[in-house]
Amino acid sequence: MTIAIVTDSTSDLPANLALIHGINVVPAILIVNGQSHIDGQGFTREAFYQQLPAMKTPPTTATPSSGSFEETYRRLIEQGASHIISIHAPALLSGIFNAAVIAAKRFGKQITVIDSGSISLGIGFQAIIAAEAALRKQTVDEIMNLIGDLRRRTHLVAMLDTLEYIRRSGRVSWAQASLGTLLQIKPFLKVQEGKVLKLGEARTRRKGIERLYELLVKLGKLERLAILHTNAENDARQMMSEFVHLVKSQPLIVNVTTIIGAHVGPNGLGFVAIVE
Repeated sequence: MTIAIVTDSTSDLPANLALIHGINVVPAILIVNGQSHIDGQGFTREAFYQQLPAMKTPPTTATPSSGSFEETYRRLIEQGASHIISIHAPALLSGIFNAAVIAAKRFGKQITVIDSGSISLGIGFQAIIAAEAALRKQTVDEIMNLIGDLRRRTHLVAMLDTLEYIRRSGRVSWAQASLGTLLQIKPFLKVQEGKVLKLGEARTRRKGIERLYELLVKLGKLERLAILHTNAENDARQMMSEFVHLVKSQPLIVNVTTIIGAHVGPNGLGFVAIVE
């Protein structure tokens, strides 16, 4: 059996890793001033975050069409895939999962669509694990078990520079009622089973970074690690240097996709950690 792996661009998979692992990435859509941009085109991530605070109209995002998924699935099947595992952003946060499900129905039982329950490399690591298992010729059930085990060992935590962007996105109910915007605190959040949960706050960025370090230290030895940021590369590189010794494999540093960044704002910092 030949199993192909599909994900979407909210997985934040670096292009070289997607290529090496043979993972197919369907791009989401960024909308700026009424113009639609395929994720990764029109704006570099660096330029987007630099311009974001001055944008008069908040940028929004859109789901890839079910036709985009159907086209990808059909191409892979024509190329010889006997089954496709398609891993996506959670249905609670995005319409991407549902678009994939609609497309998958046209191919019967050849496609398994998974709600990752996570974002960024929380999805990306699931896709990598699945692709590695597919190369080892493991079965669909075996790959599903591996993904389930990985999810139980995944921790995604982030510190935002402001609550404003996530508040105005309207996707997180607790952000609507928070006084964080007025107090200029640094909110902490975690993503778990498709939900964005409040994890407290810090009064200053320095205190916030210290707390991120404390949370990561408590996890112990790590199998995989990705440091996430939204144009806070210096902080991300410093964080990686502090924790590289705890990880079996080389940690990743990712300037998060604009599709996520439009909702969290610039200068965010966080991590996706897979414990041993």
